[in-house]
Parts: sequence; structure tokens; C-alpha cells
Amino acid sequence: MSAPAEQARIEALVADLRKVAAFADQHQDDLEWFVSQSGELRTPVGEITVKEGSPAEAMFVILEGELRARREMGPAGSPVYTAHAGDVTGVLPFSRMKTYSVTVRAVLPMRTLAFPASKFPELFQRMPELSRRLVGLLTDRVRNVTRDEQQREKLAALGKLSAGLAHELNNPSAAARRTAAALHDCLERLRSASRNSALRAEDCGLLAQREDEIRASLKPADYHDEFARADRQDAIQSWLEGRGVAEAWKLAPLLADANLTDEHLERFAGTAGAALGPELIRFATLLEMERIASELDNSTARISGLIKAIKEYSFMDQAPLQEVDIKSSLETTLTIMHHKLKRGITVTREYAPDLPKVMAYGSELNQVWTNLIDNAADAMGDTGKLLVRAVRENEYVLVEIADNGPGIPSEVQSRIFEPFFTTKEVGEGTGLGLDVVHRIVQKMRGLVTVKSVPGDTRFQVRIPMQATM
Repeated sequence: MSAPAEQARIEALVADLRKVAAFADQHQDDLEWFVSQSGELRTPVGEITVKEGSPAEAMFVILEGELRARREMGPAGSPVYTAHAGDVTGVLPFSRMKTYSVTVRAVLPMRTLAFPASKFPELFQRMPELSRRLVGLLTDRVRNVTRDEQQREKLAALGKLSAGLAHELNNPSAAARRTAAALHDCLERLRSASRNSALRAEDCGLLAQREDEIRASLKPADYHDEFARADRQDAIQSWLEGRGVAEAWKLAPLLADANLTDEHLERFAGTAGAALGPELIRFATLLEMERIASELDNSTARISGLIKAIKEYSFMDQAPLQEVDIKSSLETTLTIMHHKLKRGITVTREYAPDLPKVMAYGSELNQVWTNLIDNAADAMGDTGKLLVRAVRENEYVLVEIADNGPGIPSEVQSRIFEPFFTTKEVGEGTGLGLDVVHRIVQKMRGLVTVKSVPGDTRFQVRIPMQATM
């Protein structure tokens, strides 16, 4: 290309470059130098401009078009980054990027300037004001990425908690539905027994007295296996058939579940007389309804307990900054995390009796316990021992979350609270959970440390008793 043609091309690129905010007021000579050091790239729609994992060697100034970038080698559903004409992307000054972490494709025909990162030292000398602006862009990019990752971390944590709570709520609600259906069957049996009973009016009082005596002496059925239950049902069925009771095979399981002994049956038969069958059905059904009512009470109490724990966990209807009972805060979190701990993790609690309340943002403090307990559970897998301990220590309340997992390697323990640092496998963590813990505890003027050897990892959170928020 002739010198005049090259100069014209450079001047045209400088004119385009001035449309980019960071370059708009720079000197003509400096912009011409910048353009002369850059490569002009044209990328059709759909083509890749940057491949994930390739060396990060250039800063890109987008003159025309639009790109979209995303991680394609990591977990599915990774976020999409979009840049348009006028944006500066790629390697920025003082960035520690060694390889590109995303694959970039053109979604509109693109024209870009690729400035080599190796020329950054000369750029700093020739264009110091531009260098400061580019550092500002880097700071903004780190801030935005951190914010987005934190938001995704919160959503992921919320998703896990929601799934766990849905599972926990499903069990008692399903039990409540089953008991409601069983109650309908019981009512139908009672109506049928009342229609078929031939009990004389003068015998009603004596039979009611006999039922009260039997009920008072009943003990819960405790069959050591299903064979023992089946044997007892067979014995009761034979007894009923020997006394001419119709459909003895239907009634025998009810009487076995109620744990009526041979003595109970004989005493009842002596009073019921010819009305033995219908009256036994009625009595066994009433005993079953008592058990059902107890199961229903337990199920609804479990649902109410979980709802109460959710309200306490989120500190609904309460001021953000308040006096927080550490023991109650830990217990609420353990309730919320029960779905993850119940598989085979044994929880040991050690709470000092004189624990004072602390001034804190209650929902944030619960995030601390959630992240630490969740990490401990992940480290142990399906089985292990979790210690939750809270004591007074000078002017602090000390909370320890300890597990007997494999531990944190000593060479990375000093980095454990850094943003985006994680010891988990790719796709299993963002590395922000412990960063959140660190920031929340710092906000309360507290301290968080870790001690870890194989079989004993302890996160220690110290919260000042007279916290100044």
C-alpha cells in the first residue's frame, strides 16, 4: 500500500476511534500511533473472534458491530456478555488475565482494532490519560463481574434452599393428605358398622366401659419385622373366623395395628355378644382415627415449624438491625438445612448457657451460618460429623462450625476468603460463598478464621457483643 493510501487509512481509523468515548479527546499524533500499532479486524456474523482458553494478548476497540461472549467449556447456562460499537474489551491495562475465559462471536458484522498487550508500557508513556481511563474501565468490569457473580451465587443458594424446603414441606403435606384420605375411609366404616350392629341398648354402657378399660391398657404396636405383624394378623383372623365374624381378613389388620391382645379380644367379645363383628369394626376404627389424628397433628406441626423457621431465617416483619439470639439463629439455619444434613450427617450442638444477644442484621448472619454449614456438608459428602458450637470468648461470641471432612490443603488456606477462589470442582462453586461470609462478618466488626487438618476443619466466627454497625 502506498504511503498516501496508508495515511488516508490511518486518518479514517482515527476518525472512527474518536467516536469511542475513551479516545475522543486524545491528541491526533497519539491516536495515529495507536492505530499504527493495532490490527484492523473484520468479522462476519457468526464467526469466532476469540477462542476460550487461547492466550490473552490484545485489547479490542469495537468500531462497528456487536459481539456476544460466553463460557462454552464450563457448566451449561453460563452468563452471556455483550459488547457494542464504542466498547473496549479484551485485555485491559493491569489485568491479570492470561487466557481468554470466554468464546466471542460476532452477532453483527464487526470491525475492531486489536491493540497488542505487549505495547501497554509504551501506551502508558505516550497516553497517560487514556491509560487511566482504561484502568477505570477495568475497575468497572471487575465490579460488574463481581456483582453479577454474587447475584448468581445468591440465586443458586436460594434455589438450593427452595428445593430443600420444598422437599421438606412435601413429606408432611403428603402425610397430611394420606391421613385425610384415611379419615374418609374410617368414617365410611363407622357408618357401615352403625347400620349393621345388633347391640342392645342396655349393653351400650357396659361395652363403652369395656372399651375404656381396653384403651387404657393398650400399648403401641412394636413388631420387630413384617413377618411378626403378618403372624399376628393371621392369628386374629383365625380367632374372628372361629366366632363367625364376616370379612375377618379386612378386620384383622386393623386389630393387629391397634395391638389388641387375645385377652382384650375375649373381654370385648364377652360384652358385645352377637354384635361382635360390627362393634369390633367400630372400636378398631376409632382407635385408628386416634392414631391418624396424632399423625395429622405431627405433620401440621412440622409444616408450621418449617414456616416459622423460614420467617425467622429471613427475619420477616422485623427491623434489619436488631438483637439476635445466636443459638436461635443457628437452630433456625439447621432447620432450614435439614434436607442436606439428614442423609447421614450427625450434628452435635454445644451452646454455652450464658450466650448474650448481639446487634446484627439477622438475615445476613443466617447467610453466614448457611454458607459455612453448606460447605461443611459438601466437604463430608453424605456422611460425617458436624459440630456447631457457640460460647463467650472475652468481648466476643465465638461460633465454630466444624466438620470431619478431608480438610483444606494448607497451601490454599490463606486464599480461602478471596473472591472467586474455590476448592470445589469446575461448575460446583463460584468461590463467592466464603467471600460473602468474610464481608458480612467484617461489616459487624467481627473476625472469621479457619483452622484445617484432615478430619478437622473449623471455621471460627467471632462477633463482638457490643457490635457497632
